[in-house]
Amino acid sequence: MSLTGVADIADSGLLCLTNTTSRVSGHAFYSSPLKFKNSDNSKVSSFSSAFVITTVPEYPKLGGHGLAFVLSPSKQLSGSPSQYLGLLNASENGNSANHIFAVEFDTVKDLELGDINDNHVGVNVNSMKSIASTPAAYFLENRTKEELIIKSGAKIQAWIDYDSAKNRLDVKLSLLSEKPRSSILSIDVNLSSILQDFMFVGFSASTGLLASSHYVLGWSFNMSGEAQSLSLSSLPSLPRPKQNHTVLILCVTFAVVVVIMLIVFISFYLVRKLKESDIIEASELEIGPHRFSYQELKKATMGFRDKELLGFGGFGRVYKGTLQGTNTQVAVKRISHESKQGLREFMSEIASIGRLRHRNLVPLLGWCRCQGDLLIVYDYMPNGSLDKYLFDEPKRVLGWDERFKIIKGVASGLLYLHEEWEQTVIHRDIKAGNVLLDSELNGRLSDFGLAKLYEHGTNPTTTRVVGTLGYLAPELTKTGKPTIATDVFAFGAVLLEVACGRRPIEPKALPEELILVDWVWERWQSGAALEVVDPKLNGDFDELEAIVVIKLGLMCSNDAPDARPTMRQVVRYLEGEVALPEVVPSPGGYDSKKGHGSGGINTIRFEDFVHSYPNSPYLDVEDRDVDIEAGSTKHLDQPTA
Repeated sequence: MSLTGVADIADSGLLCLTNTTSRVSGHAFYSSPLKFKNSDNSKVSSFSSAFVITTVPEYPKLGGHGLAFVLSPSKQLSGSPSQYLGLLNASENGNSANHIFAVEFDTVKDLELGDINDNHVGVNVNSMKSIASTPAAYFLENRTKEELIIKSGAKIQAWIDYDSAKNRLDVKLSLLSEKPRSSILSIDVNLSSILQDFMFVGFSASTGLLASSHYVLGWSFNMSGEAQSLSLSSLPSLPRPKQNHTVLILCVTFAVVVVIMLIVFISFYLVRKLKESDIIEASELEIGPHRFSYQELKKATMGFRDKELLGFGGFGRVYKGTLQGTNTQVAVKRISHESKQGLREFMSEIASIGRLRHRNLVPLLGWCRCQGDLLIVYDYMPNGSLDKYLFDEPKRVLGWDERFKIIKGVASGLLYLHEEWEQTVIHRDIKAGNVLLDSELNGRLSDFGLAKLYEHGTNPTTTRVVGTLGYLAPELTKTGKPTIATDVFAFGAVLLEVACGRRPIEPKALPEELILVDWVWERWQSGAALEVVDPKLNGDFDELEAIVVIKLGLMCSNDAPDARPTMRQVVRYLEGEVALPEVVPSPGGYDSKKGHGSGGINTIRFEDFVHSYPNSPYLDVEDRDVDIEAGSTKHLDQPTA
């Protein structure tokens, strides 16, 4: 035998064409060529061959690739491994000059070569694309067809018979020593133009990415009759499989990785559970509102998923939730870790504001503190915030009666904060976006994240100026002291918003209508005050009530804090208990035509804020918070709280 590639013959006579090395080929040919044609006759001689093969894959049930019985004009094949089985290569495949005939036993399905499956027998002529193929199988004596798995490691005997007179090729397989009566593959093929006068006879095999050991245990070949069948019991034994240390190493490595991942997972789980655990300090037991557990609020908001998000701002996000057991709908405000609102301030304000009770305030139902997370639970307001019904193109336009009721409700709630509770509460962020509407469209003040509490009769201290652009009283930027008068100023902006259906600052408006209070004052001076009423009402409003709201909005918007009415006066004006003054003083700094202020305070006008921002189509003043150091004009752009 002539061997090339990785082919080897053991001392027992076992021919091993390939081993467990990937992408290799092995060839074994009878050392001398055989004469297949007579010189005076171009007809190919008949031949018969019987051999026993075994394919043992490196990994069970994963073949790689196969072997073939071959007739070749040369025993030095330059074929590639993998799907070419060591016979041909990509450039030679399909070339009629190859003069190659083979019967392949393939264990890998190659779509490029048109393989029918990963366990088939095929007849190849000058190409690795079979001219005929069939799934590997064999017939019993009773003609029952049995499946045969080439890569099973079993001893498979094959018989290949070519009848030159009939141009007939028959292939038979069996797991037994006896030759079956029926062929598994039988085709008509004329090999006269394929085979040359002299041809080498032998075997070729290859491996691919995966490897298999391809063995030939015995072989007989005859050109003058039928090849002798082989007795399977007398054939050499296969070598004992080597211990696969690679598999052992992989198993150990996998086990170590699993253990490490398990440790990491358990550690992560314990840390997360510790983070979500509710740690109650002694001082927190005295806090009035109900304390919810973190898990309770997490379940209520579906894990704080984005689908439940109602809104967000500089102090955190607000999620809609449903408390399990009671089916109560709530709004859960999750204070962000970046918020400047510290833990002590948070707990103090919860303890105080949690006791506020008024029909025009959004009820605070409870709270939760879990490690770094601070959460406040409010009653859910189904109709959302007031601003959604006033600006741009609202889905629903509020009628005048509804607007007037909302105004009176908010005024009543603000009066309660300023004068009727045990302490003075300065909201500091009165705006349409912080007025929520319940199921009956009652206006309720919400979002006390910026609120400050003082004892009645005491003076507020200087603090960081925060709020929303368009609602900040001018004196705040100079003194840094929030007062009840600064809340009144913001409420004046809300009054004009509700009456006019416009924001305090409208960048898209005409220059003379840019500042709402400035435009309203000019219309008031010219005797055309009712022209500023929201056109979306289509003239359907109470003119006397509209005049009251507009006049009161101008009075509350005065630059001078002392010139603004108190909330008690505002409520009495709205309820009609007292008449409004006949003469409305100029709002002061807003009287841009006259260029004078009212009453000796160095003011910063709304124009100063507007010019600090570029006139961009993306600028939405309603959604802008400002954070200003007292005595400066630094502006920090934040989303609304």
